[in-house]
Amino acid sequence: MTTAFVLGGGGVLGAAEVGMLRALLETDVVPDLVLGTSVGALNGAMVAREPSLSVIDRMTALWQDASTARAISDRPFRTVRRAVSTGTHLYSSAYMQQRLVAEFGDATFADLPVRFQVCAASIERAAEHWFSSGPLVEAIMASAAVPGLLPPAEVDGEHYLDGGIVNSIPLGRAVALGADRIFVLQVGRIDRPLRPPQRPWEVARVSFEIARRHRFARELAEVPDRVEVHVLPARGTSVRDDSLLAHRDFSRVRARIDASYEASRDYLAGLS
Repeated sequence: MTTAFVLGGGGVLGAAEVGMLRALLETDVVPDLVLGTSVGALNGAMVAREPSLSVIDRMTALWQDASTARAISDRPFRTVRRAVSTGTHLYSSAYMQQRLVAEFGDATFADLPVRFQVCAASIERAAEHWFSSGPLVEAIMASAAVPGLLPPAEVDGEHYLDGGIVNSIPLGRAVALGADRIFVLQVGRIDRPLRPPQRPWEVARVSFEIARRHRFARELAEVPDRVEVHVLPARGTSVRDDSLLAHRDFSRVRARIDASYEASRDYLAGLS
């Protein structure tokens, strides 16, 4: 049996995936294949590098580290100045790259004990792209280049934006690669009701959510009967996560990890 972990995108909400991973590893569910998009690429790289319970403390520390928060935010005056000067993004990608290099160094996909792939959106080809070789940091940077927040990432002359644009929860990819048992680690957005946007900045968020959920629902419906799929429950989200500056809020990281761990632990216990 081939077991796959599919880790979806979701910015700071990705802390929930740490709790899910803890529940899985505590019950001796270990992946043969890991697929990650956006923040799921970061979490996925860590578990693919160290597919044991010992990785959870390291992941928790990374998520609670102030330097991690700085990697996707900046001081307000710098943000405004950068937005005006570039016209395309609010934050520099330098902090994120530094944080990832500190974590992974020059590690490549080939160095990992578990097969790992990362999704990004190619600008030039207007297509879904899967990184499965080469440096890990380049792939994660490409997958997590959130439009408007970070600049496109360049890899080998091609430019990439956040993989969530094309495949936020890559369930179908896991099926295509031969997984027989799939655990979907998602951040909770697919469970919450959508409402019509009330403010200009909500239009893009709601539009993206429709696209994200539509593809996942379609792929879930198309999973062959031979494949066992488990969508793990995320907890700790609220309407506050829909606010304009929610991506900067790391204050509830621990609460998200713990709540999703408890919910996923209970879910997995019900399978036995």
